[in-house]
Amino acid sequence: MKQNLLNKISNKEIIVGVVGLGYVGLPLAVEKAKARFKTIGFDVQDKKVEMVNCGKNYIGDVVDSDLSVLVEKGLLSATSDYSFIKDVDFIAICVPTPLDSHQQPDISYVEKSASEIAKYLKKESMVVLESTTYPGTTEEVLKPILEKGSNLKCGVDFYLGFSPERVDPGNLIYKTKNTPKVVGAIGEDAMEVISAMYKAVLEGDVHTVSSPAIAEMEKILENTYRNINIGLVNELAILCNKMGINIWEVIDAAKSKPYGFQAFYPGPGLGGHCIPLDPYYLSWKAREYGFHTSMIESSMMVNDRMPEYCAERSSKILNKFKMAMNGSKILILGVAYKQDIDDYRESPAILVIEELEKEGADVIYYDPFVSEYREHGTVKKGEPELTVELIENSDLVIITTAHTNVDYDFVQKHAKVIFDTKNAMKHIQARENIEVL
Repeated sequence: MKQNLLNKISNKEIIVGVVGLGYVGLPLAVEKAKARFKTIGFDVQDKKVEMVNCGKNYIGDVVDSDLSVLVEKGLLSATSDYSFIKDVDFIAICVPTPLDSHQQPDISYVEKSASEIAKYLKKESMVVLESTTYPGTTEEVLKPILEKGSNLKCGVDFYLGFSPERVDPGNLIYKTKNTPKVVGAIGEDAMEVISAMYKAVLEGDVHTVSSPAIAEMEKILENTYRNINIGLVNELAILCNKMGINIWEVIDAAKSKPYGFQAFYPGPGLGGHCIPLDPYYLSWKAREYGFHTSMIESSMMVNDRMPEYCAERSSKILNKFKMAMNGSKILILGVAYKQDIDDYRESPAILVIEELEKEGADVIYYDPFVSEYREHGTVKKGEPELTVELIENSDLVIITTAHTNVDYDFVQKHAKVIFDTKNAMKHIQARENIEVL
């Protein structure tokens, strides 16, 4: 089986299946197809399937022309029919792994996808989970579902591994193709074949580890590292404000040291699919072993509280101008979770809006990348333009996302007062109406 698959990889005869065509899956499917592997994308959302088959892109990190050309050449297609798995040799699972209402891991998308894949899984296939999850998922959850549903034996009839996604939306340097890949698989043969498949597609190095659990923990470490360090600077930002010290200047001074320090920055909270969620996966799994991740849980508490803190700071700023939060008109600049993208998953800006509205504020927002967003089953529409009237009529402007295509000099000139939680206005000299986090 191993040699046959290696030959098929070398001859570009592998047919690839990518399950889940979101921020991770679609860029991966495009890269597989660009490497001249026929690729089929699977998604339960008919709209995504239709758009892919029409060559219409909906992910910022995918080049529109790449997608349309690949579809025209027949190298890339999409379907919601899992029966096409029977034609596929390599399957990458890239489905969401959110938290449930109790802040516990929800791997139902992985389980449902695995059950559908198992119905049609053929011998001499490779299955790789890319969705971020807790250590043990591949072997304890995915493997039994695939074996039971297919009547095939892992390591004998098919290969199974885990290779965590490393997608940074909006990153202008590192994309799916040139980012190093970590691969952990069940058995040496599986490791060799799955690694060969990634090497045939990606420019970045492929780093192999001894098991899927190592790769799963590695991904958790990446994002927990960032969560903890951001929690540290967020806590220091709160302290520095009490002390009358500018935390942004402190960080700039610290990063002048050429060793032993990496700069992290405060903000209104954490957003995106990974950093706010992954530590919860680890702390949940740790409890199975009677272990409490005290440092991790402390940083999570700090970061989770930042939207509420920003609302409290906003109230104090308004008080300086003899205005109450209740009834004030507040303009939020940016609801995407990071600059220059249209992704608002887990965005702290949305939580800030909710906190402000709880206190009776009249909140509107402008985001050049997000014209509307859906939260708790309702849709909130943004302002179409950032006008003089919009700014001047606002009692407070809060910058929650530092988009680079916003004219901050224009905002400063017309705003009564600004609360800059991202230090987006650091270049502006006239600062009488600016407060920073």
